[in-house]
Amino acid sequence: MTERNGFLSGRLLVVAFEGWNDAGEAATGAVRTLKELLDVTEITSVDPELYFDYQFNRPTISSDESSRRQLEWPGATLYGPSGQQLPGAPLAEDAQLAVSGANVGNIYLLLGTEPSRSWKSFAAEMVDAALAADVGGVVFLGAMLADVPHTRPISIFVSSDNPQLRAELQVERSSYEGPVGILSVLALAAEEAGIPTMSIWASVPHYVHNAPSPKAMLALIDKLEEIIDVVIPRGELVAEAAEWEEGIDALAAEDEEMAGYIAQLEQARDTVDSPEASGEAIAQEFEQYLRKRGDGRDGRDGRDGWADGRPGPEGPRPS
Repeated sequence: MTERNGFLSGRLLVVAFEGWNDAGEAATGAVRTLKELLDVTEITSVDPELYFDYQFNRPTISSDESSRRQLEWPGATLYGPSGQQLPGAPLAEDAQLAVSGANVGNIYLLLGTEPSRSWKSFAAEMVDAALAADVGGVVFLGAMLADVPHTRPISIFVSSDNPQLRAELQVERSSYEGPVGILSVLALAAEEAGIPTMSIWASVPHYVHNAPSPKAMLALIDKLEEIIDVVIPRGELVAEAAEWEEGIDALAAEDEEMAGYIAQLEQARDTVDSPEASGEAIAQEFEQYLRKRGDGRDGRDGRDGWADGRPGPEGPRPS
């Protein structure tokens, strides 16, 4: 477990948004898992009329327990601890589904949908809410579509624009330049307000971009647990990740072209991960990948990346 240090000594805000930054619903799935397990309550939420285009992010309708029809509007909500948080069960007692760890009482959550407009005002409102809650650090979760095989461990990239935090946690600074999502806007606004930030990104296989990815969600939770000094129960997520991988294997077994493509991705990944691969070779591999994404052909579908399956344009250079 990470040793408690400056970043972990205060309140931490974990952030995820549906939309461009959330391939396979991995980032929002990880934060929703925390929300279900932590004893948190709503602190504030934005007025959706100010930030959302309902033709782009439509409200949804459902029935409650009394069979009454109700609308749910897109939005963003900040959650914080509702009471005194006590250390929970150790990892060996994971079945109790209780988040534990020395830092568990300091975890705040920001969960919502990427806004359609007025990003500057939205970022200012969210940063003001974080400052009012005395948040001392922000962890952004994101997921991007990438040319990676589903059969290998999910690649996790950790970065920070804060020099003190990079030195403290031994992470790199992203060198990405190009179009961004709301996470980058919020990160810069938080840093300008004096709140250190870091980002954790997962790479989701682009050829399964239409389905949620429990394997990517699990990888984000693994890294988040390490960074923020808590123990997060996995529940059914491990089994769901295995079923997800098995389901894709079954599809590939019936599609020779898909199987061949996955084999090429596996070979490329194994080459990069091999002990013989130099750091320079790995850097060149990812620089080529980033250039490919930044070719200016805007075909994104507005949610999980590109309509044609290519990776979305926001994502840090791996550490």
